[in-house]
Parts: sequence; C-alpha cells; structure tokens
Amino acid sequence: MVGVEFGIVLRQEKIDFKPIRETAQLCDELGYHSLWFYDHLLGMGSIDSDIFEAWTLMSALSTITSRVKIGTLVLCNSFRHPPLLAKMVSTLDNISNGRVEFAIGAGWFEREYRAYGYPFPDTVTRIEQLKEAVEIIKALWTEEKPTFKGKYYSIEEAYCNPKPVQKPHPPIIIGGSGEKHLLRVVAELADEWNCPASSASEFDRKKRILKSHCDAIGRDIGDISISEQTVCVVAKSKAELEEKLPKAKKRYSFFGDIEKTGIVGTPDECIKRIREKMDKGVSKLIMFFYDVLKPDYLRFFAKEVMSAF
Repeated sequence: MVGVEFGIVLRQEKIDFKPIRETAQLCDELGYHSLWFYDHLLGMGSIDSDIFEAWTLMSALSTITSRVKIGTLVLCNSFRHPPLLAKMVSTLDNISNGRVEFAIGAGWFEREYRAYGYPFPDTVTRIEQLKEAVEIIKALWTEEKPTFKGKYYSIEEAYCNPKPVQKPHPPIIIGGSGEKHLLRVVAELADEWNCPASSASEFDRKKRILKSHCDAIGRDIGDISISEQTVCVVAKSKAELEEKLPKAKKRYSFFGDIEKTGIVGTPDECIKRIREKMDKGVSKLIMFFYDVLKPDYLRFFAKEVMSAF
C-alpha cells in the first residue's frame, strides 16, 4: 500500500488575512503536508463577495511557514501567460525552498472570464491551450533557452533563471476529469492527476479511462501519482457527527454525496475511509476540512487520524 499525504484547503473568501495566516502556521506546525487555495477571481457562493487572489496568498504564506507545501486547486491556465507563470513558479519555489505544488487546469468558470475580460474559447480549445502551456513551462524549467512555436503560445530562446529548487522540476499536477481530452493530456504530460471532489463518485471509471489513454500512448499509469479532492468532516462522537453532517452537506452540496465520497465520521471511520481511497491508488488527499478555522479540530485530526498513517 502506498503512503498518503494530507493537504488542507484554506479559506480565502469572506475572511481577513489574519486567520488564514494563523491557520497556515498551525498546519505547518502540526505536520500537514500541503496548503491549497482555489484560483478564482470571483466568489463561488456569491460572485460579488470578498476573495483573495491565490498566488499572492501563496507567496505571502511561503515566507511565514517552513515545511508545508503550498499550491492551488487548480491554477487557471487562461489567467497567466504560460512563460510568465513558469517564471513565477520558479521564483516562488526558490523563495520557499522547494515547497510549491504546481497544479494547473484548463479553466471553466465562464462568468469569471467575461467579468475580467478574458476570452472564453470552447472546451477543446482551452484544453489544447493547457497542453501547450504545460509543454512550455516544463521546457523553461529544464532547458537553458528553449524555443517553442505552437498554435496558441510561443517562446524564443527564453531563459528562466534561476531554475526551480525541485529537481528535475516541480511535479506537474493536472486537475480535471474530462474523459476524451483532459485525461488524455494528463496521460501525456502529468506527473500527478488531481481528481476533483465533484468527480469522486466516478473515480473508478475516470481512472479506467485515464489508464486507457496511458495504454494508447505506451505509458504506465503507475508513473502518474493520484491526488483527490475530498470533504472531511471529523467528529469526536456519533452525536457530534449527527449535528455537523447536515450543515456540511448544505455547505458542500455542489460536491455531491459527501457522506458517501468524503472522509466523514469518527476517527476510526475516517481512517477506514482513507485506507479505502489508498487501496484505489490515491496517495494525496486534499481536504475541504469542515472545521478548518477551528484549531482544536485541526489538532484532533492530526493526532487521531493523520498519525495512523
């Protein structure tokens, strides 16, 4: 059985920076493996709500933490020109001493694109753009002065120095579950596939399709790590779980049946759920933690659940 890492999705909407900072420092202290934000410019629950931009938050938190990795679920490729993004990642990887989690996707929230003046091409085009972007970014991280001329992007003898601290480069995580095109790009280019929480109920089928794409290009699916976004509701007793669960279901309704797909229950039940996911090949859990702003519950999970692994 493979090992498993535990990541925490931090709040960035309708919140001040102070609790974000304090929660990040606590997660660093407790030994959580990674901290995550989503790369959106408009709020998800209400599009006019206060929301911090992900990359700026990551940069700030990298200077006040020392061990925990920091990433996004997932960077929207359309928001940043790929060569510039390569430089941004390399810079932050140096600042953080190799703690950047580089996760990227094709983008999907059309209302956000329109609001900020970004073109919103069709899905296939956005995935083709993602593929070119990843190829350019990898080349800039690993080659001295690469040149690339694609359909959407190009670079010419472009230096990206200093190179990232992580060698040969930060692992490339591609998030999404589109079966025909997105998972094909995962098979071709990714070091890790991130399965969205909204696709958790179809995990087995999505993994089979990813394997079929790998088989078609002669790649071993075992060479691709698998991370999964999931909702975590940990409770100290059955009574407490009965109190929390209806509220959690309402908060995370857009993820489907969290009682079925999430890490939900008392510590023993959570440990069982995690082992079931590990048996399916998941080696990293990125958790929408119900009590993320309650230090006692972050400590409780670390002591009673995470320590079992």
